[in-house]
Amino acid sequence: MAETGTQTQTATTPIRVLLADDQALLRSAFKVLVDSEADMEVVGEAADGAQAYALARERRADVVLMDIRMPGTDGLAATRMISADPELSGVRVVMLTTFEVDEYVVQALRAGASGFLGKGAEPDELLNAIRVAAAGEALLSPAATKGLIASFLAQGGHAEAPAAGSAHAERLAALTVREREVLVLVAAGLSNDGIAGRLEVSPLTVKTHVNRAMAKLGARDRAQLVVIAYESGLVRPRSD
Repeated sequence: MAETGTQTQTATTPIRVLLADDQALLRSAFKVLVDSEADMEVVGEAADGAQAYALARERRADVVLMDIRMPGTDGLAATRMISADPELSGVRVVMLTTFEVDEYVVQALRAGASGFLGKGAEPDELLNAIRVAAAGEALLSPAATKGLIASFLAQGGHAEAPAAGSAHAERLAALTVREREVLVLVAAGLSNDGIAGRLEVSPLTVKTHVNRAMAKLGARDRAQLVVIAYESGLVRPRSD
């Protein structure tokens, strides 16, 4: 899927990272870690969501490490603001949570986050999350996808059959049969390699179908595809 709103990453263009957390000590620790890497740099620090949104626009960030819980404008609200801004369509938000799966995870992904990371993650995990998000991939492993589905069910999430004229229904109608098939498997938590094995095609072919589905559904990344698949009724949550 073509990126807009941010610079294309090259070997000489570091990933521009914005840190949003109300704890100054934690921001400082993250800054030291990120700035120690040759391929990324911290371009701003925000203590609340409103400041994070303003700095994302001002500093042209590529990736925002966003704490969910902040005073005033929280991370969820800030992520919605970023997602709704056409000029920031290429910005990737990685939510930082106290626990990797908590009551806000589903809300965060619905708001437009590309994934989530526990604050207790190892340094290498954090750096990898930044690189994955900057590359336009979703920070959702198959295991994390299954965790998302479990959270969706735990919150009483349910999917209704797509209503005629609904935004999701209209977009789903634009998908080819193969794209729908791939979308269902993405929502089931399969990786591109897993889908390729199931459909007996190459992983590159699967990636092409995933990218086309994202473009047609207006999804920022794979995480949004999972949410859309369940909310639209294309895939029905199962409790077993």
